[in-house]
Amino acid sequence: MRRKIPSNSALMAFEASARHGSFARAADELALTEGAISRQIGRLEAFLGVTLFERVGNRVRLLPNGERYALQVRESLDRLERDSQYLMGQPSDGASLDIATIPTFAARWLIPRLARFREKNPNIIVHLAERMEPFVLTGSGFDAAIHFEHPAWTGMRTHRLLHETLVPVCHPALLDKGGEAASLDELPRLHRRQNPDAWQRYAQETGITLTNPAVGARYDLHSMQIEAALVGLGVALVPRLYIETELAEGRLVAPWPDGKTISKTFCLILPEPIRLSDGPIQVFADWLLKEARSSESPP
Repeated sequence: MRRKIPSNSALMAFEASARHGSFARAADELALTEGAISRQIGRLEAFLGVTLFERVGNRVRLLPNGERYALQVRESLDRLERDSQYLMGQPSDGASLDIATIPTFAARWLIPRLARFREKNPNIIVHLAERMEPFVLTGSGFDAAIHFEHPAWTGMRTHRLLHETLVPVCHPALLDKGGEAASLDELPRLHRRQNPDAWQRYAQETGITLTNPAVGARYDLHSMQIEAALVGLGVALVPRLYIETELAEGRLVAPWPDGKTISKTFCLILPEPIRLSDGPIQVFADWLLKEARSSESPP
């Protein structure tokens, strides 16, 4: 069945006219005459069977149906433009992958290692997108996801990568002389909003007394906690794999024990098993698993 979709020319003329509130200004933007814009709008209204603009002399005003339709058309045109530019940017002699991942993991662990992947595979472009929560991978447009183990991935092919171990860290200047573990109760603590009981669980595991574990500023991302710790705002309970460089350089210190039971496992999630014919995704998966093994022994 033939789709009932207006012409692109009519939709572009309508979107520009609606945005400017003027056929003349839309004509200037699209390098057309005002008469051409008016004719395109007339054809669109005839196609839809709906009047979109009220004409008053030389002025036009969107009617309620036109206002709603303008928002929908603008979103569709923007999406079409993004998709077209994405396709235009694909390598003619290579391939690309779309990977969904947790933002802090991407910024703190994955991206710093991607240069090694590009060096070995210059014809494979890796696109990264943020996904904080598990989602249905099949049909999502993503080739793979890097996320925590979760029941939502049941039926998908999961490959364990790294074990996340939380450790309290802070700026060296925040510590009193000696940096004893007992002083943790006297220091401001930073929290991750999605894991509000982490400090309470840490205190129970380690036996360190925290008078009120819930007190302290809250942040959405581990990366925010790390930046807050770096400027001396408090002690952050964050994955050790995110702050290895800062610890090695002495910009953060970790005089307290790791929270070994407060942990999660990062996984590579694929919609299907890796096959020899899968090409780029197999290359990426093999590289990622090797990087994880060299970074940390499997849990």
